[in-house]
Amino acid sequence: MTAGIMVRMTNTITLNNGVTMPQLGFGVFQVSTEDTEAAVREALRTGYRSIDTAAIYGNEEPVGRAIQDHPRDELFITTKLWNSDQGYDEALRAFDASLARLGLDRLDLYLIHWPAPARDRYVDSWRALGKLLADGRVRAIGVSNFQPAHVERVVDATGTVPAVNQVELHPRLQQAELRAFHAEHGIATEAWSPLAQGGDLLRDDVLTAVAAKHGRTPAQVVLRWHLQLGNVVIPKSVTPSRIAENFAVFDFELDQSDLDRIASLDRGERIGPDPDRFN
Repeated sequence: MTAGIMVRMTNTITLNNGVTMPQLGFGVFQVSTEDTEAAVREALRTGYRSIDTAAIYGNEEPVGRAIQDHPRDELFITTKLWNSDQGYDEALRAFDASLARLGLDRLDLYLIHWPAPARDRYVDSWRALGKLLADGRVRAIGVSNFQPAHVERVVDATGTVPAVNQVELHPRLQQAELRAFHAEHGIATEAWSPLAQGGDLLRDDVLTAVAAKHGRTPAQVVLRWHLQLGNVVIPKSVTPSRIAENFAVFDFELDQSDLDRIASLDRGERIGPDPDRFN
């Protein structure tokens, strides 16, 4: 059985509303509009079935072109509401615009991209996402970059718990407290920048040693670590060999000593903005 078949059959998580989602997806953050269509087509050929984009990335249209010939019921497509489009009516209009750019009549997962607390519109935005869910236009709704206080506020206001919180998460920012909060509330943790943008992290002595032990690359070790923690993970690449490498993580397992060594890398270091301050 190939890794591709395995991920489609078994390597999914069930969200708190019963919808299943692939645990390994393909992200297109910082992929140019010129490169996106080819990259997504290559990801689909490799076996990825979950594609993550966002309005602010500017590449929803090439994602839509790349997926148009693929059976819709095999795909899990995520996009996100940008900060300047927050608010009830604004969010509904932004959703329509994203759906049109993707060429879809429904979405699998729609996320509020940031809480943008200074704008203070994320509760109204969440109500709009609730309407989209109730109307059957999206299968699941969630948030991104929300801290526990942001999540608690939308739940208190609406009674609807996000299915997913997509946050910066990698070995140098392991987010143990946030992951525990998610587990307590039945929220799936999804990691953006799962490889900490590569580079320095992937040269770390701990990761290179664990990789050598398993005959794998450091990137594969980090992605496997995410999967074993239960995270949803969305690595991105435009290089076919790297796209394939990132997908080949279902036929080995890290042992407890490996996990303990990777746990020691946590420094609480963010690459991206502070969710409490970014607006």
